[in-house]
Amino acid sequence: MQLRGVVAVGGICGFVAARGRVLPDSKAVLEAMAEAMAHRGGGARSFFHDGRASLGELSWSDHVSNAPGAPLANETGRYRLVCDGSIYNHRQLRQELQRRGHRFKTREEQEVIVHLFEEMGPECASRLRGAFAFALWDGEAETLYLVRDRFGMKPLYYAAASDGALLFASEAKALLKYPRLSTGVNLAALPHYLTFQYFPDPQSAFLGIMRLHPAHHLAWNGGESRLRKYWDIRFRPADKPLSYFVEKASHLIRESVRLHCGEGPLPGAFLSSGIDSSNIAALLSRLGEVNSYSVNCAGGKYDELTPARETAHFLGTRHREALIGPAEFWAELPHAIWHQDEPVADPAAIALFFAAGLAATEVKAVLSGEGADEAFGGYEIYREPAALAPVQCLPRPVKGLLRRLEGRLPEGMKGKNYLRRATTSLERRYYGNAFIFSEAEKAALLNPDLYGAGWVPPWEITAPYYRKSTGWDAATRMQHLDFHTWLPGDILAKADRMVSAHSLELHLPYLDHVLVEFAATIPPRYKIARGMTKYVLRMSASRYLPGEIYRRPKLGFPVPLAPWIREHFQEQLRELWHSEAARTYFNPAVLEQMLERHCRGEADYARKIWTAAVFLLWHRLYFE
Repeated sequence: MQLRGVVAVGGICGFVAARGRVLPDSKAVLEAMAEAMAHRGGGARSFFHDGRASLGELSWSDHVSNAPGAPLANETGRYRLVCDGSIYNHRQLRQELQRRGHRFKTREEQEVIVHLFEEMGPECASRLRGAFAFALWDGEAETLYLVRDRFGMKPLYYAAASDGALLFASEAKALLKYPRLSTGVNLAALPHYLTFQYFPDPQSAFLGIMRLHPAHHLAWNGGESRLRKYWDIRFRPADKPLSYFVEKASHLIRESVRLHCGEGPLPGAFLSSGIDSSNIAALLSRLGEVNSYSVNCAGGKYDELTPARETAHFLGTRHREALIGPAEFWAELPHAIWHQDEPVADPAAIALFFAAGLAATEVKAVLSGEGADEAFGGYEIYREPAALAPVQCLPRPVKGLLRRLEGRLPEGMKGKNYLRRATTSLERRYYGNAFIFSEAEKAALLNPDLYGAGWVPPWEITAPYYRKSTGWDAATRMQHLDFHTWLPGDILAKADRMVSAHSLELHLPYLDHVLVEFAATIPPRYKIARGMTKYVLRMSASRYLPGEIYRRPKLGFPVPLAPWIREHFQEQLRELWHSEAARTYFNPAVLEQMLERHCRGEADYARKIWTAAVFLLWHRLYFE
């Protein structure tokens, strides 16, 4: 099915030989790599081989090109392109390029890339408006270029094989099909996973397999590589009235939703109880009849279905919903983790897996609200700097005294955590939206035989981003950090994999870079105002939604992990704790103690238990 009048591409893979080396059986290996991520495309595959390079692409429709089944090329055939993604300003770019003499052979939106590349090289990415990851082979210069979109909406992995070849693919599992790639668990990054609940860029969970940073391009020639950043977000508050920001936000969000719909049938929409998805569904419903989808997990204290159902009724969408039980959740868990490629211990990822499965029965593309919290300042944790300000502004000796007082207070005592955070610098207390294990907890949990002198602390991962934001207000610094770490590492990784697992296309209107660049000019006083986060976005949405909808707090497909672990998952978790992998990487006695204390109600270890369990399940799927 053609979704927007153009080709919808779903995945790329390939490899380039080192200088003077011969590739393995290129055709068979490339086909195996493509087959490993067949869920990302609808069956149409394009391949290219020239003795040095092998490129593959999965798509929903065969290319109309100068060679049947061949990836896109420029007029001379010097450049060959494989691309995963959509270019929303392709018509404007095509017209510009045609006026300058470029000749197009297809109607595909991705063809603008090869012609732009002729003029700008890999910096052409700075002209593209969309979600994309592409590989371009320059046959004349024998150079491979890998390029990823600004936020990491589309994934792109790469690795060096033992024969010197450079490999790339949309999913890490495809790289594992290359016969001369040896890998294992990335032990150096495992402690970071226990902090962040994901493996932070550019490292992956697989030893030797890297992720290309968002907004970067990599040039590789015969073993030599150059990595460069082509775009960055800059927070520059503008001195404008609130009405200016609300009006412009409304215009840009409407424009972005229209661009992400394109031509043809309207995409569906994920609909939670929150403002992000409700606003998108509202704007979609103004364009035609919309299918919306919601899920909720049974037994939790938060209900997503009732408010989502009320929003759907108000908007008149064709709404479907599903209630997920613990048995069903655990049964599907291995499938979801396999599709994740790497362990991402965000339980909402599994709920999203179910939502995507529900949508896939009716539509081929969905719009979702990821990115709104990062762009408009939506996370509750962004309120923390204001709450800590009374202590943070005290003289250093007084803060030192309070810090010593905090150290003497018993764990669990009211006010202890507040004093700890208030007397700790932002750089040492905030690593992103998830902070699972402390350094002391990691030291107790990890097998000491694997680490010896220890590991790199998490603040060294986040330090480069904090250095760039020196002088900004604390909440904006947190927002900036989340754009570079939490957003690509957790939010977008889970969104892409869980939706692609069901052969769906995912579109994220809030991450249109034109909209994000505007949102970065919103002053802090308009991000959190009148008791509401994302104030500008909520005021924009108030034009289409009543107050009981646009004022709702964020939930985001909550999963009742704590009661489910106590009441349903104990046996399965203990089986994991007794596995060889648990003995290899962890101290099983610590795992058992956490589970026992959690089940007795002495402490809530749900997120810590889940983080360890997801890693062990992933290890079983990929290494056992």
